[in-house]
Amino acid sequence: MSIHNLRRKIKKICIILTLLFIIVASVLFIFSLEKIPEKITYGASFSKLHADELGLDWRDVYLAMLDELGIRHFRLSAHWPNIEPQKDTYNFVDLDFQMKEAQKRGVSVILTVGRRLPGWPECHEPHWTTNLSKEETQKELLEYIEAIVSRYKDYSNLLYWQVENEAFLNFYAREHCKDFFDVDFFEKEIALVKKLDRDTPIFLTDSGELSLWYQAYTRSDVFGTSLYLYVWNHTLGPIRYPITPAFFRIKHNIIQTLFSNKPTIISELSTEPWLLQPIIATSIETQLSRMDINKFNSIISFAAKTGFDTQYLWGVEWWYWMKKYNNHPEFWERAEELYNR
Repeated sequence: MSIHNLRRKIKKICIILTLLFIIVASVLFIFSLEKIPEKITYGASFSKLHADELGLDWRDVYLAMLDELGIRHFRLSAHWPNIEPQKDTYNFVDLDFQMKEAQKRGVSVILTVGRRLPGWPECHEPHWTTNLSKEETQKELLEYIEAIVSRYKDYSNLLYWQVENEAFLNFYAREHCKDFFDVDFFEKEIALVKKLDRDTPIFLTDSGELSLWYQAYTRSDVFGTSLYLYVWNHTLGPIRYPITPAFFRIKHNIIQTLFSNKPTIISELSTEPWLLQPIIATSIETQLSRMDINKFNSIISFAAKTGFDTQYLWGVEWWYWMKKYNNHPEFWERAEELYNR
């Protein structure tokens, strides 16, 4: 090939690459255009498990969320160890209380079932499953899910069934979750819930920063993403993810374009400190260095620009604990403003 022809070929390749870059950049620009919803609906996750860890009376916390903050959209968790502390012996008292108090006030509930549910250590199973095989544990898990769905499917305030939590983020907390997860079994869980309750949509979640979403998105009726802006990295220490709200808008628009347009919300907006040890074993100074009111407000502002018009906050138990026992009511007071707009 002559030098002249080589130059022409290189020039042609450069032109093509430039055009591709322009096209990709234009698409990403369009996908990233800021769209702030006219109104954002704020909900919250509540975990009896988390309230217990903080030494709180969980009923006091829950009722304060309902009546002081005025939260009208909840995500509740049917943690398996709480529901079935002994094999085939179910304890519905606590979850009955949560569902009934919400129903009295016309409060909607996303009810989460499965082995991997919100809250560290991610995967929760009763002690009596310790010596069971994977297959035996899966069988018991399906029986527990059937018991939950059968009991609560007729509640008028049940909004969605969430099956597992961030199921495809299986590299995270592997020391606790081990190799339990597989796609075939996950689909069995979803199919069981749909068989038992054909009327309530299936809600699936995934990590906002660490996942591609498509696996959970394509299997759900409604999709939820987490949003964790300030985290701890074992190598770098406490960091803020180097992203902007456009990161979420681009992901959302791409996933909608490739698959289908379905309701999508922020299922877990983190507004408590990311720590390496239990909260009650960490100094207040350290906690505030990870999550003070300025970071709290920056997270709320960041999330408002992602374009999602429904956002469930995570960390209400911590706000309550900080207000009641640590003379830091600012998080609770800021939340009162959000929930009473």
